Amino acid sequence: MPKPVIVVIGSINMDLVVRCGRVPKPGETIAGDELDLIPGGKGANQAVAAARLGGETYMVGRVGTDAFGDVLRRGLESSGVSTKFVKTSPGASGTAMILVQPQGENSIVISPGANAKVTKKDVDAALPVIRKASAVLLQLEIPVETVKYAIGVCKKLGVRTILDPAPAPDRLPDALHKATLITPNETEAATILRMPRANEQAVCRALLSRGARDVVLKLGKRGALHADERTHVMTHVKGFKIKPVDTTAAGDSFTAGLAVALGEGKPFADAIRFANAAGALACTAYGAQPSIPTRAAAMRMLKSQ
Repeated sequence: MPKPVIVVIGSINMDLVVRCGRVPKPGETIAGDELDLIPGGKGANQAVAAARLGGETYMVGRVGTDAFGDVLRRGLESSGVSTKFVKTSPGASGTAMILVQPQGENSIVISPGANAKVTKKDVDAALPVIRKASAVLLQLEIPVETVKYAIGVCKKLGVRTILDPAPAPDRLPDALHKATLITPNETEAATILRMPRANEQAVCRALLSRGARDVVLKLGKRGALHADERTHVMTHVKGFKIKPVDTTAAGDSFTAGLAVALGEGKPFADAIRFANAAGALACTAYGAQPSIPTRAAAMRMLKSQ
């Protein structure tokens, strides 16, 4: 079976990661562990995950002319991601400051850098691979206008778009709800809909009513809930039992795993189970891209539980 073609249009960051006992209060300074520099960014994480999980993967984005730019490009290529459509912009690359607490939860502040310069022209340059893609993955760490444009282009071409609406804005523009599939977690869904987290089915119905054909609501350790606009059926797929170390890139690994499995023609329930395995494994190691699992690891998890 040929590999599904996955195109990721999104952010490429260098993560500055510190493990600490807790998040400091306003005005407070606390001691943390050593600083780690780890390639990340939601777009790049999804591209690395898609490649490791079995996709023929292309990254569309930008890095800076600083010391991080070449490192970030090489990091993508070392995982099998094509960087043919990764441009270099004068100035800083994107960065993310990440505090990781003992339970594995993280707090993140992003400086966009070159990610803010990803434009419609970058999307147009990648049209040769977008046309043959089984999915185009999008997030919100690049300009919203570029994401809107990419969704419109893909709709005209009949290419599936998967939107991971993070970081979640107070209001998601109507055009972004037209993505084929939207994959928020509970917090992101509550933010963009301005409604409580508690009622998961109501959240899914609300997202479907705004234009998506499918919704996959990520529920953390409880797995994920799929809602189908065509049949109005909702399917809960259980997660995997793991001991979390660091949740960074878990959602990105999930979304990439979902894209790869759907591109291989798997039914939604099976694709979500594969995505759950990828997301769970990403929680068992430290850092963003270093924690992203291979296809072999995800398949072992599927067989073990």
